[in-house]
Amino acid sequence: MWIWIILGILLGLIIGMYNTLISKKMRLNEAWSTIDTHLKRRYDLIPNLVEVVKGYTQHEKETLENVIKARNSAYDSLKGADPKEISSIENTLTGQLGKIFALSENYPQLKANENFIQLQQELSDTENKIQASRQFYNTCVLSYNTSIKTFPTNIMANLLHFTESRYFELDEKEKEIVKDAPKVKFN
Repeated sequence: MWIWIILGILLGLIIGMYNTLISKKMRLNEAWSTIDTHLKRRYDLIPNLVEVVKGYTQHEKETLENVIKARNSAYDSLKGADPKEISSIENTLTGQLGKIFALSENYPQLKANENFIQLQQELSDTENKIQASRQFYNTCVLSYNTSIKTFPTNIMANLLHFTESRYFELDEKEKEIVKDAPKVKFN
C-alpha cells in the first residue's frame, strides 16, 4: 500500500517537472517568435523607406545600397541563426538605418515628407517593440535555464536532453559604446 502511494507521488513529481520544462520551453519559443515577427515587420518597412529616400537623394546610392544589403543579410539570418548571430547582424542594420536618418538632415524636403515621417515613426515603434520582446525573451531564457540547472529538475532535463538557451545580448562593439557613454554632470 505505501509503495503505491510513494510511486504515485514520484510519478506526480516527474510529470510535474516534465510539464514545467515543456511549458518553459514553449514560452521561450513563443518569445523568440515574437522577436521574429517584429524583425520581419522592420524588414518590410525598410524597402519603403529606401524608396522614399531615393526620390529625394540623387547622390546617396551607396548608402541606400548598403541599407538594402544589411536588410537582406538580416532577413536571411532569421533562418536558423542563434540570438548572438542575429544580434550582431541587427547591429549592422541599425547602423545603416542611422545613416539614412542622418541623410534626412541634408535634405529638408525629405525630412518634411509625410511618408518619410510616417515610416520613421513606424520603424521607431517597431524598434521599441523589438527591445521589449528581447527583454521578455531574455526573461524566458533565465527562467528556462534556471529550471534545467536546478535540482531536481536538472536530472529530468539531462535525461531528456534539454539544453541551455542563449540570451539575446549586446555584441562587443555595443558593450563598448554603452561603457563609454557620456557622463552628465550638473555644477
